[in-house]
Amino acid sequence: MDREQRYITKRIWKARLQSIPFYLCRLFPVRKKKIVFCCIEGTTGYTCNPKYIAEELIHRKKDYELVWLVNDEKKKFPATIKVVHNTLWKRAYHLTTAHFWIDNSRKQLEVRKRRGQVYIQTWHAKLGFKPTCLDRGASFSKIAYRISKHDSELIDYVLSNSRWYDDTLPTGMLYEGEILRTGSPRCDILINDKKELRKTLRNFYRLEDKAKILMYAPTFRGGSQETNRTIGVNEGFPDYERFIKALEKRFGGKWYLFLRLHPQLVVRDLDQGIAGNADEREMGKRIIDVSRVDDMYELLAGCDAFMTDYSSAAFDAAAMKIPVFLYADDYEAYEKERGKLLWDLRKLPFPLAQDNEELEKQVTGFDENLYLQGLEQLFLETEMIEDGKAALRVVDTIESCVRSL
Repeated sequence: MDREQRYITKRIWKARLQSIPFYLCRLFPVRKKKIVFCCIEGTTGYTCNPKYIAEELIHRKKDYELVWLVNDEKKKFPATIKVVHNTLWKRAYHLTTAHFWIDNSRKQLEVRKRRGQVYIQTWHAKLGFKPTCLDRGASFSKIAYRISKHDSELIDYVLSNSRWYDDTLPTGMLYEGEILRTGSPRCDILINDKKELRKTLRNFYRLEDKAKILMYAPTFRGGSQETNRTIGVNEGFPDYERFIKALEKRFGGKWYLFLRLHPQLVVRDLDQGIAGNADEREMGKRIIDVSRVDDMYELLAGCDAFMTDYSSAAFDAAAMKIPVFLYADDYEAYEKERGKLLWDLRKLPFPLAQDNEELEKQVTGFDENLYLQGLEQLFLETEMIEDGKAALRVVDTIESCVRSL
């Protein structure tokens, strides 16, 4: 037995032992209006698609029992949600006694589901760049396959925002079950609340009313792709000063850059990254670290532009029809290790740059009419739906399930 197989065997036996609480908790009945939420295995707070489904349930003022599994109980949640520390026994009890599960990532190997329970998988990306599951080829490990397969066999509904995403599910998620073409609940705020959040965002960060904001959200790197991507090190990041000046030259106004690092990356204080003369310190004030804010989409809704490398949030931001730029300094190396991306970045409407000089040219030469035409074509080809009504559709499905009992 090779090393990998020994590891897999160990994980399977551990999962079997940890599944015991799920069977013991079957002594308790399933409560038909109990809904358990979780995001990224409890590592994040009140955020992503599950948050906006919960918001719609709260808005309807029905007598649902809402429970959220989270690792850090200090995270802020509405008073109407019961916050539960995501330990094995508590997870087992609440999942086993809930009618509905709502998650945006895979359930653990030990999780067991009862007959009649409904698992809605919202996932944390729809239209996206990065290959997952079988689309990763050789980089998709055997243990990752087992975890993915186990989770997919539990799912009753996967939320989708496009025909394109539907078509990726058999290989990208190992899923061939029922699909709900609802749109992405987390994108509802980008469609419905832009004007209000634009003002709120500037007030909160004490910016000028007419200040313009670009959010920069590089994606997570693992393995040999992992770097110290912090504002202090600037490894793999663009030249911020040059970038901000290009934005001001092309679009006018005073621009700020909101830096949104992945939760798994180290975030250092801003004053470690910008020092020196007065001009440099002034430029440092234009860069605001928003990495620790739980809900990225409350921020994105108030932004004027967006930039990433390989994050699916590029497509979400595009639903706002704001400029979206791609800065991928390691494009070829990333594909070599991660697997071929699902899109050729050069053929998308989003201007692509691989170094600072190219980024400056893409910003200063940005053609809004050509960009918007490209977006419309992209939306048509993918049959994308993001109309601000996704959460409504999901909750309608939940209520339909409750009425059918």
